[in-house]
Amino acid sequence: MKTQVDEARLRWIALDADLPQIDCGSDIIDGLRQNPKTLPARYFYDDRGSELFEQITDLPEYYPTRTEQAILDTYVSEIVELTRACELVELGSGSSRKTHTLLTAYSQLDDPLHYYPIDVSAGILRTTALQLLTDYPELNICGVAGTYERALANLPPRIIQNRMLMFLGSTMGNMDDRACDLFLTQVQQALQPGEFFLLGVDLQKPIDVLEAAYNDAQGITAAFNLNMLQHLNDRFEGNFNLDNFAHYAFFNPVASQIEMHLKSLTAQTVKLKDLDLEISLESGETIHTEISRKFHLPTLSDTLTNHALQPLKIWTDPQSWFGLILCQRQCLLSGDCP
Repeated sequence: MKTQVDEARLRWIALDADLPQIDCGSDIIDGLRQNPKTLPARYFYDDRGSELFEQITDLPEYYPTRTEQAILDTYVSEIVELTRACELVELGSGSSRKTHTLLTAYSQLDDPLHYYPIDVSAGILRTTALQLLTDYPELNICGVAGTYERALANLPPRIIQNRMLMFLGSTMGNMDDRACDLFLTQVQQALQPGEFFLLGVDLQKPIDVLEAAYNDAQGITAAFNLNMLQHLNDRFEGNFNLDNFAHYAFFNPVASQIEMHLKSLTAQTVKLKDLDLEISLESGETIHTEISRKFHLPTLSDTLTNHALQPLKIWTDPQSWFGLILCQRQCLLSGDCP
């Protein structure tokens, strides 16, 4: 009976189900033909990759998750007071652990609770959604399986006339300047004037703290990085031998970002049969898999304002290692307000 009630409060949208098969993997082909070679970070997140990332967030060296959680715990009542009742839309929801803090606070308003978790991993999305329905009897969920780009362009119609789009965990740090500009434009277009954008960002700090967070003693981050190759093997009939690669992560002070690579330990040739792709790697050559930028709050605030996303409040931890920014969508100069 409980399952029937849960399912009645749960909807699904699979945005990538209708993608033409011919386009699948084109970004892999483009990246592996570059010099230096790259792979898109979105291929980290098959179900196994999502599980490994959840393990990373609990590591003693990995400060971002617990620091952001502490900020949310401290200031969630202010967030609710500033936004009032609103639908919560979360990009890259994962296990939605931080969302519990927000849902609990919003449930005190005695207004309908609507949550739209968005993730590329349909497996973790469904598991998390069913648990949330158990934890919050008044909650309604519409799970969206797909990439950020498609999700922002295809959000379900509003049920109540206020939304807060959430992008936590400093995932925006995985984007270069061009991708970040495009993403913030999509956020602006997905929100109506007066609606909200809650953004979590990692801030600049000592290099030893940063590098330790991406080179943990247990090797979980290394397994997460290497799992991308297993994901490609499974999805595109590849023959990457994970024993022939090593995790390599370091801080680039010029770009103010952590860089993650997969380093080839030997000269080798790899095939992805379903993509009709064969690549050669020299010993020591790397495949660049991710960046994680560390932000400067005044500069980021200007960038958000330039995208009609006006920061209303910025909260940080006592060490100023992490920032949580609540923005409100403004009217454009061209005029998009009623």
